[in-house]
Amino acid sequence: MPISIVVGGQYGSEGKGKVALEMVRRDASITHVVRPGGSNSGHTGYATEGQKHVLRQLPAGVIDKSVKAVIPAGSYIDANILLGEILELELPREQLLIDPKAQVIRQEHIEWEEQARLTESIGSTSSGTGASVLSRIARYAPQLPPAISASEVPALAPYIRDTVAEMSSALQDKSRILIEGTQGFGLSLIHGDSWPKCTSRDTTAAGLLSETGLSPIDVDDIVLVIRCHPIRVSGDSGPLSNETTWHAITQEGGWPDLLQEFTSVTNKLRRVGHFDSQLVKAAIRVNKPTKIVLNHLDYIDFVNRNGPFTAKTKKFIAEVEAGISANVDWVGTSPNTVEKFSREDFCWEGRQSG
Repeated sequence: MPISIVVGGQYGSEGKGKVALEMVRRDASITHVVRPGGSNSGHTGYATEGQKHVLRQLPAGVIDKSVKAVIPAGSYIDANILLGEILELELPREQLLIDPKAQVIRQEHIEWEEQARLTESIGSTSSGTGASVLSRIARYAPQLPPAISASEVPALAPYIRDTVAEMSSALQDKSRILIEGTQGFGLSLIHGDSWPKCTSRDTTAAGLLSETGLSPIDVDDIVLVIRCHPIRVSGDSGPLSNETTWHAITQEGGWPDLLQEFTSVTNKLRRVGHFDSQLVKAAIRVNKPTKIVLNHLDYIDFVNRNGPFTAKTKKFIAEVEAGISANVDWVGTSPNTVEKFSREDFCWEGRQSG
């Protein structure tokens, strides 16, 4: 079996972790879930018992412990965060593979970003991920903390594997590999629209694939995840078209209480905007998705959490599809639900939650 890639179509927090976990639950052929990138974003998923997990290093697709988690060469590891997540999930040693070439975020990287005041200037999370990327590129230039690979950290030794060799073997055995992408298209260092207020990596499907060491020939499934109201982190973090307020969205969606979102890394109130079709159309051009997931439909109308789509929601979906010139294939109506979208009378197929 080939490779699936889950990629964000806006500025992150589109619900990629939830989608990846649902894909694992629906497709028994998936044996490995890959999490490239660093600790500067969190993926949220709910265990079947209802427990919420916010993961910054492990893929959310591994929450049920039915697949192996892979941290590939193109990753940036905060060892303390990763080890804490292993304990949180009680993840068996044999279910985590870390490539020896993956880079480790050192305390010096975090301090470098803090001293550079990147939080104030570009809205950075100051997790040390960007500085670790710079160290890797700089190749021991004296202006940056030296890079260190995962193979040099004793606490990570039990998990070090040749990840490319194992994943290649799994593909030969007709297994499917799922790449759980981080952040979103609009934050891409190369293809996003807001440089320099962007992330330190290319967050397109092609960029994510490159970080895993697998071949584009094996990719047959690209899932673009978008949300009804795109968000950005707080502060001077870059442009956000049609920016609005959480109070306005609360009123528009008929929510009984104030609706707000906070970043999983820094716990700061997110900025929020109305849907921007031009941004998503650009993401579609670059990523060429085979499926599109539209999350947070309960923000359009709170009723969507517990009942059929209202006329208001049907109108919104139709406007989104017209604006992006593409069909929506899956929908999300709560933090822990994602389901196939049926066009017949705008009904749902097989509602599932977890």
